Amino acid sequence: MTLAPQTAAPPALQPPTTGTSARASRSQWWRFAVLLVITLLAMAPVLATVLLAFRPAAGSSESSLFTLENFARVFRDTDVLRWLANSLLVACSTVVVSVVVAAPAGYVLSRGRGKVVGGFSLLLFVFQSLPVITSVIPLFILFSRMGLVDNLLGLTIVYVGSTISVTTWMMAAYFDSIPASLEEAAWVDGLSVFGSFSRIVLRNSYPGILSAAVFAFLLAWNDYLVALVFLHSDAVLNLPVGLQNFFQQNATDWGGVMAVAVIMLLPPCIVFAALHRYFSVGGIGGALAGR
Repeated sequence: MTLAPQTAAPPALQPPTTGTSARASRSQWWRFAVLLVITLLAMAPVLATVLLAFRPAAGSSESSLFTLENFARVFRDTDVLRWLANSLLVACSTVVVSVVVAAPAGYVLSRGRGKVVGGFSLLLFVFQSLPVITSVIPLFILFSRMGLVDNLLGLTIVYVGSTISVTTWMMAAYFDSIPASLEEAAWVDGLSVFGSFSRIVLRNSYPGILSAAVFAFLLAWNDYLVALVFLHSDAVLNLPVGLQNFFQQNATDWGGVMAVAVIMLLPPCIVFAALHRYFSVGGIGGALAGR
């Protein structure tokens, strides 16, 4: 009778030593400290703007360190609400048109193959490389003949033209991450190309759509130079152009400037706070399970 050879038991896992744990802890604290310093440096201008907006203006009789005097004066003595409404109208219109056009165009770039699609893709890349300021003067001459100068519609058209190439590239890049086999399965089930695009591709592209929408919104919301060229009347001014009314030849109302700057900060912050949970990728990972 022979005995089977005995195999040695694997050594028990030893917990990490105290020195290794301490070094890892110190490394994490150093990373946190570096990130904290970088974040504070990046947020310093925003924090300074908010603090100055709530401080009494020069020559004010207000003695407290925290006051809403600047905001009350801005809303009382200026047309900031009209500027805000104009900015929101132009920015939201730019977002809607850009996304509605860029989504099918990006789908064609992502799924289509051929010389026509390749030439269109190259043309978009060229337009994307050109700064919008190079076309402002020709557009101003053209729009003046069409009655679109000093008009929110004309400004919206310029913003849509300047954002649509980038948003199309963004949508095409996100559509590339969606497996084409999902659409092929939908075609087998009887859906058309448009049906698979609307029911399969778009439903799995919310992060890409929101990214393109946020890009278009920020460009239309923050632009100053194009709006300065195209808008002149007080009734159609937006927030960036209306802000220049606080800068006089010999004096500047810094309290009003900071108050309007804080008002300009609110819509982008609200947009990101409301939509940040939708910026997630990976919702289509299980769609191919078992295939």
